[in-house]
Amino acid sequence: MIRYLKGKVLRAEEGRIVVLTGGVGYEILLPEIVWQSFLRRENTDDDVELYISFHQTVQNPKPSLIGFTSEIELEFFEYLIKVKDIGPVMASRALTMSVAVIARAIEERDLTTINKLKGIGKRKAEMMVSELHGKVGKFALMKDEGLPLEKVAAPPAEDFTKQVVDVLVKQLGHNKIEAAKMVAEALQRKPDAVTPEDLFEEVYRGTRN
Repeated sequence: MIRYLKGKVLRAEEGRIVVLTGGVGYEILLPEIVWQSFLRRENTDDDVELYISFHQTVQNPKPSLIGFTSEIELEFFEYLIKVKDIGPVMASRALTMSVAVIARAIEERDLTTINKLKGIGKRKAEMMVSELHGKVGKFALMKDEGLPLEKVAAPPAEDFTKQVVDVLVKQLGHNKIEAAKMVAEALQRKPDAVTPEDLFEEVYRGTRN
């Protein structure tokens, strides 16, 4: 199964690119948030690196590759496609807001925001909340790259570590002692973390190593 690709971009058109790697050109579908990130690249001659969600079914025998800029984006996408009647293509088209914004909307039961996603009507929005509420809290702590930093309100220093511990305990099933240890170790690795997003990213990075 293809999980990661790095290579030169041979062709790019709205929401799709062809990446040359190992002498093979792979057509990859990019969700809107990934496509916009692709367009903002400073050096367009650099290789692209994408984490891949691979799909092939009896009904759709042609392989479909969907690309993401990070593993955590890919992981959120794989939660999303578990929702009834939301397949890979629909989920990809729906990602018109950052993962952080969508995850927060799910955790806050904010149907108005979820309804703004492309192709997601009221019924599907309700299903997303019903099936994913309580499961995507860690994604809500990701940095929202769509907001200027000056518009992101940082919580008081004494609060943000507790917020990350709460997510680890309530959303991810760790006990309090284990969660506190994970946060402490993350702070040792990244002492300049000043927001829950920074700290959670470091916790998440530590769990992947």
